[in-house]
Amino acid sequence: MQRKAYATGAAIAVVLAVGAVGCTGGTGEGGAASDSKPGAVSAEAATAPPGTHRNLPEPCGAVGTDVLKAMLPGAENRSPAAEGDGGVPEAYEGEQTVTYDNDRRVGCRWKSSTGLGSRHLLVDFERVVSYDPSVSDDKRAELLYEDMALEAGIPTAAPDAEDGPDTEDGPDTEDGDAEPAGSEGPGETGRPATGGESGAPEGAGSPSGEDEGSGEPDEPGVATRPSTPAAETAPRPLEGLGDAAYIDDELVTADAGVHRDITLVLRTGNVIVTIEYEQWVTDRRRLPDSAELQEKTRKLAERLVREFED
Repeated sequence: MQRKAYATGAAIAVVLAVGAVGCTGGTGEGGAASDSKPGAVSAEAATAPPGTHRNLPEPCGAVGTDVLKAMLPGAENRSPAAEGDGGVPEAYEGEQTVTYDNDRRVGCRWKSSTGLGSRHLLVDFERVVSYDPSVSDDKRAELLYEDMALEAGIPTAAPDAEDGPDTEDGPDTEDGDAEPAGSEGPGETGRPATGGESGAPEGAGSPSGEDEGSGEPDEPGVATRPSTPAAETAPRPLEGLGDAAYIDDELVTADAGVHRDITLVLRTGNVIVTIEYEQWVTDRRRLPDSAELQEKTRKLAERLVREFED
């Protein structure tokens, strides 16, 4: 009995040894290469890098006084100087917007008023954070920006200025009565709405642009007659501004007056910057000039992008 038991135990030992050799001897594909250590490496590789930007600027200090003077004419004459701030008008100090997390989103707004209307400026900064370890903050911001552009109806490519204006909605130029685009001076282009309006509201003023009986001088950036829509001022993507950018332009005619709303959205890394610049006029015969407002908005956007690059 003892000899039989010993033989059985020896046989079991041999089987176990052979099995061990079979498990450890395979060094080809599909063997030990798929065990725990390589798996841990792939998990680390799946973790996306952090965002390009970790902080946001102080919003009301992000726009210089020189820029505010250009974008908000009249504010220095109708706002008392703030004490201890070098005589800077209070209107240029701005009002910070209310957000739930200043580490993730901040903004500031400004306003100026004259006898002919008002202007409003809003700058908003959003630092996008991805909660998906496989998607980086920058990629998440890219997707969010694309959704914003899609919602705004921005075309995927900038319109070709060589194609000329859209004559279907614009005035007939075949009879030679209408002036060609670009015949007016700077700040006098008076382009109509790009968000659904194709001309001036009822009661448009005379070609001379004078408001009979008012005696009020024209406010800069207010045109008195429309011209045909131009590709260079239509809602479109912008080149050379951050990682991606677009500009939207809408003219709204309401009972209280006329206002043109310019919205510029850009992305730099994982930060999305939104600029909203509006001009309201009380005289429906005067239209806020699209080209002038867009130019000032873009100049501000370029300065903000440089702050993130520094």
